[in-house]
Amino acid sequence: MIRWFIFVIAYVALSFYVLQALKTITKQPWWSWLYIVVSLVVMLNFIYQFSIGEETGRVLSISKSYAFGFLLTLLTFNIITILFLFSEDMYRLVSGVYQKLYGEEKQFGLPARRRFLSLLAMGIAAVPFGTLLYGMYKGKYNFKVLKYNLEFDDLPDGFDGYQITQISDIHSGSFDDRKKIEYAVDLINKQKSDVLLFTGDMVNNMTSEMEPWADLFSTLHAKDGKFSVLGNHDYGDYIPWDTEELKHQNLEDLKKLQKDMGFDLLLNEHRYLQNGDDKIALVGVENWGKGGFKKAGDLKKAASQINVDDFKILMSHDPSHWEMEVIQDAYHYHLTLSGHTHGMQFGIEIPGWIKWSPVKWRYPYWAGIYKEMGQFINVNRGFGFLGYPGRVGIWPEITVITLKKKVLT
Repeated sequence: MIRWFIFVIAYVALSFYVLQALKTITKQPWWSWLYIVVSLVVMLNFIYQFSIGEETGRVLSISKSYAFGFLLTLLTFNIITILFLFSEDMYRLVSGVYQKLYGEEKQFGLPARRRFLSLLAMGIAAVPFGTLLYGMYKGKYNFKVLKYNLEFDDLPDGFDGYQITQISDIHSGSFDDRKKIEYAVDLINKQKSDVLLFTGDMVNNMTSEMEPWADLFSTLHAKDGKFSVLGNHDYGDYIPWDTEELKHQNLEDLKKLQKDMGFDLLLNEHRYLQNGDDKIALVGVENWGKGGFKKAGDLKKAASQINVDDFKILMSHDPSHWEMEVIQDAYHYHLTLSGHTHGMQFGIEIPGWIKWSPVKWRYPYWAGIYKEMGQFINVNRGFGFLGYPGRVGIWPEITVITLKKKVLT
């Protein structure tokens, strides 16, 4: 209760401060009333969703996600506006003190707010405000197909030109637009890849989240099959369960659902992809993540029945596994496919110029292709979204990788 009281006081104080800028800009009272109504609705909805709203656990439901998203959007607008107003108010305060001490009338008085500065403040604040709203309305379904050609000296001849489609982090519990997901599934199939690999986090918490979408994702197809691994969210660790048996059953149900959808789920095991007399080893581990994330992945077990000289593709949900274990392993994993980071669903990417997201401070390998010690990793930016119900600058990704035999010169 105390936390909500502090939140309300702080929120109202910020909103009141911004309201002064709005009154400086326009004398039309309806603008002020509109701002007050929107601010109250956002605040009350957030309080309702996070106090007596449905569902518990560490992963936000759709309604909670939107409540959080709208609050984040409005707070961003308020804070940026206030940064400008506060700097001006410091100037006004210093001017008033100077007049009191050294002015002719020796009276303290604050100069009027400058309309231009208030306009500038709210104009600049409107950019992230509109961007965050766009991310919730359109950005989260702004699917991009990213294509890479990767060359290897020891790629078997039969796999020169072999095409892989990778998707990751479906997070079906966050979907709210079937038409958009139908479009994305069709976009995946249009790539006509030889194999489809899914690198974990099919759900947010529960198998039931995927059930309304299972028929749609069952239509995904590739010549050499569909393979998958588990991500940290697939284990149901982020919500309370009445019993351990129910939690265990939820995971077993998800495994069965993936099988029913046509995915070959690799649980610390391998498969061989064959093309004529040539083959490559596809290895899949359960989730392994640094810090407090589940460490069920067992690379030694998964690779126990493959040959050291095999060309190897590893599916491992969390890129920290590649960083901390895979690239140092005695086996050479030519290509690892991961996801998990979502690119934080926020950042700036201009190909050839800049690639930045705050998530880089936690994950040095957070999006795209990296190479260390002669081994590649692709970190997929994710198909779905979680928490903030949108994406800004880091768009949902379908990765298409073509394996190429390096030409000797």
